[in-house]
Amino acid sequence: MEVQINYLGVLLAAIASMLVGSVWYAKPVFGATWGKLVKLSDEQMKKGATMAMGMAFAAALLTAYVLAHVAYLSNQFFKDSFMADSIMTGFWLWLGISATTIVTHNAFEQKRKKLTLLAVGNQLLTFLVMGAIIGW
Repeated sequence: MEVQINYLGVLLAAIASMLVGSVWYAKPVFGATWGKLVKLSDEQMKKGATMAMGMAFAAALLTAYVLAHVAYLSNQFFKDSFMADSIMTGFWLWLGISATTIVTHNAFEQKRKKLTLLAVGNQLLTFLVMGAIIGW
């Protein structure tokens, strides 16, 4: 079986991931709270922003590609609409990989629960939006 990947969908999903993060972590939304919880000043955040954004985009591209790959396989198995299968695949990958990884790391690093909830919530929204874009 040849897995069919829509590379434009992958690119758009990665861009959407960056947009979701930009809104989620904007100061009026959760950015001010996040900044206090991670104890970073505005200057510290600006100093590392370029490298962090580059790494985040590369990670978003890889995540979108994997999501598209697994969504295709899921659709071949379940044979529901590609949109529904892509969103559900995004949900299950978030729950089984992303959320569990964040919760485990944050527990060992003794990070505050609020910080964990912010990260897990951002990832849930990101995976669902990416799944919807890939499914579209």
